[in-house]
Amino acid sequence: MAYEELHSGVQVQVAARIKELMRENNLTQVALAKGTGLRQNTVSAWLLGKKEPSIRSLWLLADYFNVDIDYLVGRKDY
Repeated sequence: MAYEELHSGVQVQVAARIKELMRENNLTQVALAKGTGLRQNTVSAWLLGKKEPSIRSLWLLADYFNVDIDYLVGRKDY
């Protein structure tokens, strides 16, 4: 698989996982941003696939949702 294909798939997976976790926790973009200390427009860009979370942001999200980073990026299901 080409890097670009893998990279694109990871981006889609991260957005899907964030959306899933937001839905499970009844969170809006604003609430997630406030709870993690991130900006709402950053969260929006992730969900729209315009941007990917940095490793720091993945750590914040993983801690906030109490999940592994591997789960967020689609390397692990549970």
